[in-house]
Amino acid sequence: MAGTTPDADGRPARAPLVLVALILGALVCNINLAVANVALPDIGRELDASQTSLTLVAVGCTLGLAMSVLYFGALGDRYGRKLMLMLGLGLTIPASIISAWAPNVEVLMAGRLFTGLAAGMAYPTTLALITALWAEGPRRVRAIALWSGVSAGGTVLGPVLAGLLLESYWWGSVFLIAVPVAAVAFVLVAVSVPAHVNESSERVDHLGGWISVFMVAALVLGIGTISAPDKLTMALSLLAGALVLAGFFAWRELRAPNPMYDLHYARRRLFWVPAIAGMIIFGSLVGSMYVGQQFLQNVLEYSTLDAGTAILPAAIGMVCVAPLSAKLVVRIGSRDTMLLGYAFIFPAFLVMLFTWGAGTAYIWVGLGYLLVGIGAGLALTPAARSLTGSVPVRKVGMASGTSDLQRDLGGSVMQALLGTLLTIGYASAFASQIDASPAAGQVSQSTENALLQSYSSAATLAGRYPEYQQQIIDAARTSFIDGANWAYAAGAIAVVLGAILVALRYPGHARELATVADYQRQDEPAAAKAG
Repeated sequence: MAGTTPDADGRPARAPLVLVALILGALVCNINLAVANVALPDIGRELDASQTSLTLVAVGCTLGLAMSVLYFGALGDRYGRKLMLMLGLGLTIPASIISAWAPNVEVLMAGRLFTGLAAGMAYPTTLALITALWAEGPRRVRAIALWSGVSAGGTVLGPVLAGLLLESYWWGSVFLIAVPVAAVAFVLVAVSVPAHVNESSERVDHLGGWISVFMVAALVLGIGTISAPDKLTMALSLLAGALVLAGFFAWRELRAPNPMYDLHYARRRLFWVPAIAGMIIFGSLVGSMYVGQQFLQNVLEYSTLDAGTAILPAAIGMVCVAPLSAKLVVRIGSRDTMLLGYAFIFPAFLVMLFTWGAGTAYIWVGLGYLLVGIGAGLALTPAARSLTGSVPVRKVGMASGTSDLQRDLGGSVMQALLGTLLTIGYASAFASQIDASPAAGQVSQSTENALLQSYSSAATLAGRYPEYQQQIIDAARTSFIDGANWAYAAGAIAVVLGAILVALRYPGHARELATVADYQRQDEPAAAKAG
């Protein structure tokens, strides 16, 4: 099933239109990843949702994408990447409608999961098609840089548009933002993208695919619920189940005649190192936005519109450095470009940790987001390029799925982790304030539970007791800042560990080029046999 290949110039016919179609397809997925963050305070009040429920709403889309992206990437390699992309874009529309008019938080979580599954069909296919349609070299690197910068910028653009909508409409309107973009992308893909591009004729390992779905789902849900009241046993069971499934998955893929996730390629240094590095990078972006959006509204009392536009520096940083990232990858190599990205993200977390508090001036908020945006824009391009360049084109769905997984699993895990630390830190700080209060003995257990549940819950309770309203709100803000600092510190530690991994395990520029050439020589016999 060879199909269309790059032309003599190393790019497809109507290359600009094809690239626009693929970038818009990825943009749909990234917009949907983060639109819930701005609406979380409204959702918490309107649906009476706990902090844990809000975390699951925020994680829902990334969960659906992360748990399905490997399997759907393999299906696209075999049955048609264009078909998979169009299915994902088409299903985004009903999924968005379900989320927008959800009558309760449970339906909203289901709608967000459905949205993520639709994105899991579309997102890996966009990068896979770029890799298949553009030949190895600077043209492909530039295409990946534009895809990475613009589509990742959608993660920031989503909250901005969401904040604008929430000024005039209900919380569900934020989930409709991607609908017109999905419709336009669907049409452009239909008319411009080739139907079959160097796809595989091997059978799909469906068992391995289903194992990967449940493995990732158990991992993300386990982390997301670990701090929920009375849910520790369930969370630990989910994490244990994820560990067991990971072992079963590795056993299956090592023995399957046509593995869904070929560990022969996954063991390559240019594959697994950027996979982990990119997971930390994108997770840092998503996690900081998740905590930051609530900080801006709960502590600094920004409106939803102000909170959305406050993170524009992150989008500006990502989009502006995308062309520079492509040039740096060609000139100094992937390792040093990724490390440069880490060098911007680490001080971003320090800015958040040491300057974000009650009464913080916007200059510090904007600086934190600008630094994390520049860092992500620099580091995501070499990570994606390294992953897709380390496998043969017929297996690029596996690499692009991993590239998407590094973003989406990284986003899910970091968002759940930072959300968990926010919840634990908030509850711990508020409990300490209650214990230190002279009126501690007058606080009933039900009232204390409501105060410790989340900032939204405490604010709702404060409205019932006007005489104590300001005291409760002040205590909730102080507690939220303490919990947020736990999250920012964890993000900074994760960034340091990621930078150490890249510095020690990823080769320098000359060695990287030689390694890629060696991979290509190793893959030639298998490619000839498959053809």
